[in-house]
Amino acid sequence: MTTSIDIARRIAEVNHPLSRESVHALAEILVCKKYRKGEIVLQAGEVCKAMLFIEKGMLRQFYYKYDKDLTEHIGYENGMIICIESYFKQEPTRLMVETLETSVVWELPRVEVEKLIDQYRDIERLYRGFIEHSLIESQIKADTLRFEPAHKRYDKLLQLHPEILKRAPLVYIASLLQMTPETLSRVRSSLL
Repeated sequence: MTTSIDIARRIAEVNHPLSRESVHALAEILVCKKYRKGEIVLQAGEVCKAMLFIEKGMLRQFYYKYDKDLTEHIGYENGMIICIESYFKQEPTRLMVETLETSVVWELPRVEVEKLIDQYRDIERLYRGFIEHSLIESQIKADTLRFEPAHKRYDKLLQLHPEILKRAPLVYIASLLQMTPETLSRVRSSLL
């Protein structure tokens, strides 16, 4: 069984090295949650009170626009999910988070993380790294969607996140890439 210490070490390995003391302090605040496939982790209208580290499984962030379900982000093992505006403003989110597979997720509660940031310089750097990574990923995605044709968007996803293409349902991949399932099918078949 994976312990909170194991997860704190994994978070540090993926993001930024931590001292032994900081790993233990981080492990103390982690909260493990297990979800079945298709469960809602965060509902629109709720406040995002924690960053989510994915130990196992796959989650997606999505929203509704004109009664259409649009995928914003898909995360999987060793990834983080955060509804960044809601998290920082502590206001209700318009995004939802659901599991695409049976998942084990570790919450890093905002209030507790902020206490650790005041105590541990390396945890502050780790936190800053999370936020920087999230913002950079958002910018890359926005630029790709704005400036790249469908086949380039698919190629970039293949380069950066092949796991999404292997495991996520095609309808969500198409939505993530802002294309119709038919266009996604044409792009995929042109690469074979």
